[in-house]
Amino acid sequence: MPAQPLLNPNRAQALPSAMALAACALVSLASGSVQAEVQSKPISYEDEGVSLTGHLYWDDAIEGDRPGILVIHEWWGLNDYAKQRARMLAELGYVAFAADMYGNDQVTDQPAQAKEWMQAVTVDPELWRQRADAGLAQLKAAADVDAEQIAAIGYCFGGGTVLQMAYGGADLDGIVSFHGSFPAAPEEAVGKIKPEILILHGQADSFVAPEVVANFQNKLEAAGANWEMDIYGGARHGFTNPNASDYGLENLQHDPQADARSWERMQGFFDEIFAD
Repeated sequence: MPAQPLLNPNRAQALPSAMALAACALVSLASGSVQAEVQSKPISYEDEGVSLTGHLYWDDAIEGDRPGILVIHEWWGLNDYAKQRARMLAELGYVAFAADMYGNDQVTDQPAQAKEWMQAVTVDPELWRQRADAGLAQLKAAADVDAEQIAAIGYCFGGGTVLQMAYGGADLDGIVSFHGSFPAAPEEAVGKIKPEILILHGQADSFVAPEVVANFQNKLEAAGANWEMDIYGGARHGFTNPNASDYGLENLQHDPQADARSWERMQGFFDEIFAD
């Protein structure tokens, strides 16, 4: 049974509720004004001479600053799936930035190419974190973002990326990894991991051996991290992505139940970390 979100008496202060947003929409309709909706725009930036283009999403029905969420894509690149997740976060009332980790609009559906691009980024952990931090800087600089309330989520390669950000001491309130890779916390991260960590993992994910999971958990404990792992029985890698099976890998499969439950758990996690 999945963990249930904690009741948060300060939720209305942390983030406009769905009921409040609905009330705003009704007022707009009654007054005859144009109903606001989620907006998006591309943002160009650079890292180490590489041209990057991320996409910012926000709901212009909401006034004032609100928490910001960084979204890191799967190893396929910044494709429509990653952008859709950013849009969904904006629909929840956050400002979301889908960062670009590869640059030059590089997106593929070929595993060999995806692996090559991913390895080019991950070969040096410091440069890996630097590339992610470049995206984080764009989010923090965006209008209507409360720079004191920031989190990051990632899928597959992106899950490993947000963990690396935590190990590097990124100024985040929390991170969420969906069916991510499990880089172990290095010794230099001991006592320095700032964000709370939520790991959402498929029990049947053959990309991650049980001994890798155990070592990952042990290293988080040794580092003094505040972490939680939810494991979904029978779920494989890519369980959140409705198009996972289109890539032709047996271990990639969408799991509607794990998808829905993990998204709900993420929302409860955000309610907790943004309560103050």
